[in-house]
Amino acid sequence: MRPFQLKRAALAALLAACALAGGAAPAADLRVVSSGGFAQAYKDLSGRYQASSGEHLVAEWGPSMGATRNAIPARLARGEPIDVVIMVGDALDKLMAAGALEPGSKVVLAYSPIACAVRHGAVHPDISTIDGLRRAFLQAGRVAYSDSASGEYIRGQLLDKLGIRQQMAGRAAQIPATPVGVIIAHGEADFGCQQRSELKPVQGIDIVGLLPQEVQLTTEFSGALVRASPNQEAGRALLGFLAAPANAPVIEATGLAPAASAP
Repeated sequence: MRPFQLKRAALAALLAACALAGGAAPAADLRVVSSGGFAQAYKDLSGRYQASSGEHLVAEWGPSMGATRNAIPARLARGEPIDVVIMVGDALDKLMAAGALEPGSKVVLAYSPIACAVRHGAVHPDISTIDGLRRAFLQAGRVAYSDSASGEYIRGQLLDKLGIRQQMAGRAAQIPATPVGVIIAHGEADFGCQQRSELKPVQGIDIVGLLPQEVQLTTEFSGALVRASPNQEAGRALLGFLAAPANAPVIEATGLAPAASAP
């Protein structure tokens, strides 16, 4: 065999060996954007899913609504390459109606109540009653709430239900992008409210309780496929895994009520 033929044979053998060693071509990255309310649950479950499925997940975070650049509607409007979104159910429904998400792909994952917090070590106000919650707002020098579902409710409805909108003018602020718990931990607010699941992972704060039931707002978190995604099958498999009853305890541990265990 001539030298150039030997080289070609050796190259062919090398390529064949690589193909056998590598097996099938690796799956494409599955890109997921989750809002903060489900973020900790997703972080806790995504490693398990990657280990069991062989998929490679790429996660980013952004609010379900609002005017920030990272907000999920803004990302989709820019045409970012996203396969799966996990967000507040009402906001997801609007994107579905607008044609941005795959019809029929919505999967309800969990429900989240609103909680309130103070800086770690500060006096804990009693917010178990409406009067106690009102006092907590009025006695705080600075109050923070988010620019997503919980904050929109506080700004648009709760302050009026408590009858303190005028008193809180200039003392209560809607915080874009940064988690409310981080603002409190850094001493930039004395009291704040957000989804319990968003407050729970933050170091340096104490959660003092949930809003009283009479003024509580429970938010649905759901996932869906982006209509333009080329990875529809992989996205459906991920959503099915996240919603599986076996994973409900992991979701519950983050402060959410898993949809899989709802009556």
